Amino acid sequence: MERIVEIEKVKFESEYENSLRPTSWDEYIGQDKIKKNLQVFIEAAKKRDESLDHVLFFGPPGLGKTTLANIIALQMSANIKMTAAPMIEKSGDLAAILTNLSSGDILFIDEIHRLSPAIEEVLYPAMEDFRLDIIIGSGPAAQTIKIDLPRFTLIGATTRAGMISAPLRDRFGMHFRLQFYTTDELSQIVQRAAIKLNITCKKDAANEIAKRSRGTPRIALRLLKRIRDFAEVNNENFISLETAKYGLNELGINEFGFDEMDIRFLQILLSAKSRPIGLSTIAAALSEDEGTIEDVIEPFLIANGYIERTARGRVATPLCYDLFKLSSVNSGLFKDMQ
Repeated sequence: MERIVEIEKVKFESEYENSLRPTSWDEYIGQDKIKKNLQVFIEAAKKRDESLDHVLFFGPPGLGKTTLANIIALQMSANIKMTAAPMIEKSGDLAAILTNLSSGDILFIDEIHRLSPAIEEVLYPAMEDFRLDIIIGSGPAAQTIKIDLPRFTLIGATTRAGMISAPLRDRFGMHFRLQFYTTDELSQIVQRAAIKLNITCKKDAANEIAKRSRGTPRIALRLLKRIRDFAEVNNENFISLETAKYGLNELGINEFGFDEMDIRFLQILLSAKSRPIGLSTIAAALSEDEGTIEDVIEPFLIANGYIERTARGRVATPLCYDLFKLSSVNSGLFKDMQ
């Protein structure tokens, strides 16, 4: 019984999260160039009465790759089936997914860079020729059975485009790199989401949340929910700038969008006095996984020019030194930033 309750709870939370996702191009804020191109390609495919060509989205987590996949499915009036690469352990798993697709369906594979080479080999003919090659038996008695598949669209998403093999990457007809969002775009996202959460968020409060969201809608929405909690506990029917600032400070997010882990990361680099530090050394000092550092912490810091990756390791930029010096001096270097 406890297990059933847990599943229902997860399902409810998932639906609650999805309710904040935009469902049309008009609702989707940001990534204007990608939206414009996708609208053209979708319209062309619909006029030809064809499936959309395979699409690859890549960029840091939380920028809207899954949301774009859902909007594409809605625009194409297609069913979408979603999975993640780590869940596809054997070629039979992929074969079962592909053979259950219908004509025009969309298959979304998250973290597609984690597919094994054996799985990729099965995927190649499916993407190019819409054919599934299955080997039965082994040795001289082995036989290859070819199964025709309906024309479908594969949408792949990854946070590490460099880890996708070249043959797989080349089979995607469209490649889109998602960029970090501007403060104005995030502010609009926060205000629209607040309406869906049945609370008003003042523009200056939305801007404050946006400035501290690391250019990422997922983080902005997460912070909005927590600030809403502070407002409701204070019996406020709207989110004010004062409440937003108080809540964000309590959550440990400073005015630059840095959290405690960012501060510790930058502290390590600044203490090295311009000497590069290897990723493994940083991971050990932070007691954090290297993948988390590369996927979650570093993209925002690199995109904003606070750190650089070199052949010898990570190094703080002059902008990072200036930023910290503006807040404090000498022994109190990190105090005002926390």
